[in-house]
Amino acid sequence: MAYRAWFQCINPECGETYPLNSIVYQCKRCNSLLEVQHDLKALSRRNARSWKTLFEKRYKSNEWPVGSGVWGKKEWILPQIADGNIVSLYEGGTNLFWAERFGKVIGLNELWVKLCGNTHSGSFKDLGMTVLVSQVKQMISEGAPIKAVVCASTGDTSAALATYCAAAGIQSIVLLPRGKVSIAQLVQPISNGALVLYLDTDFDGCMKLVQEITRDETLYLANSMNSLRVEGQKTVGIEIVQQFDWEAPDVIVIPGGNLGNVSALGKGLMMMKDLGLITKLPRIVVAQAERANPLYRSYLTNFETFKPIQAQKTLASAIQIGNPVSIEKAIRTLKQFNGIVEQATEEELADAAALGDRTGMFNCPHTGVAMAALIKLLKAGKIDKAERVVVISTAHGLKFVEMKVQYHQRKLGFPSRHANQPIELPAQLDAVKAALRKALAARKQFNV
Repeated sequence: MAYRAWFQCINPECGETYPLNSIVYQCKRCNSLLEVQHDLKALSRRNARSWKTLFEKRYKSNEWPVGSGVWGKKEWILPQIADGNIVSLYEGGTNLFWAERFGKVIGLNELWVKLCGNTHSGSFKDLGMTVLVSQVKQMISEGAPIKAVVCASTGDTSAALATYCAAAGIQSIVLLPRGKVSIAQLVQPISNGALVLYLDTDFDGCMKLVQEITRDETLYLANSMNSLRVEGQKTVGIEIVQQFDWEAPDVIVIPGGNLGNVSALGKGLMMMKDLGLITKLPRIVVAQAERANPLYRSYLTNFETFKPIQAQKTLASAIQIGNPVSIEKAIRTLKQFNGIVEQATEEELADAAALGDRTGMFNCPHTGVAMAALIKLLKAGKIDKAERVVVISTAHGLKFVEMKVQYHQRKLGFPSRHANQPIELPAQLDAVKAALRKALAARKQFNV
């Protein structure tokens, strides 16, 4: 069957369209954001059961390129791309972790954590970057003048871009805010050969510069305002449903910064409903750090107003964004999904991440934001303990070990309720036995 996709302006009063091989990021007529649209009429000629069967057959197989969690849904992503131009590192297919013990601790009957950090570069950004870099490779093969792919980043986007560009043999350029990303996040693009510009500004400042320099069509923009990224990231919602045997959960909680992930999640779920693979939609909860919470502030006004803010330094550095470019798409998604926005303080997010670690996870601070928001909404009765809830963990905790070390050393300016420090002792049997007796007795009383 002939499936096709194109860029379309999100402004319903405009609706301008562009081919996917156009170097365009915003509507040239009204300046609104674009999104990838699909020919749903053509897709609906295959019934829901047939789509499920096809996706199950491909899932985590060794067949190139459809063993990828993203490219196994190729017809729903970039149906017109040549397989030879696909740049895939076997992204997706990440663990849907049954967080049974953590759920019991916080009073939730069924909690799952989608571990998106268990992927090639260590974050969910791989899902979108495989699509964007693949399309760039196709465009170059067709004669596009692209010399490099560029992004502003708080860490994870730059890592994913550099990884996929290195695999494709395409130069990457990343703009990072100096001192506002972890060492692990800084070294990732450096290691993968990116040209790294380390700037004395914040993410929003980097983003402004990227938008200016990518006016040059030889430099292709890779941030989430480019809706090719959303097409890959939308598979996280599809994959969650697939892992539940094609049944949607009741609630999905996702951290929000630049907010492309929010609209991506909703887009994938809505496409499933439109094509008959699911009959109900989950509620979407967006969790923000209190120090970078423009969406939360807009939510308090029922989205009647939105004002960018100057984001303050937060442990959840990847979502330290005060002027998210995907705000319109995010608000539209939340309205479609009966959404909620909640915030978490620095202490709340750090304690929630550490509490999750105590039950078998190894959380990034952004996952801590989502878990803290979940705890608050449970206590407020806005989420029922009987509901099936999924928290999306956006990155691997190994990217943020400095934060974790400071937490357990109690150097973050608050008590660190779940701190666990090593016991320093002389290498003597009596001293070890005495320490064990004391520590194990205390832990019998400890309740996470």
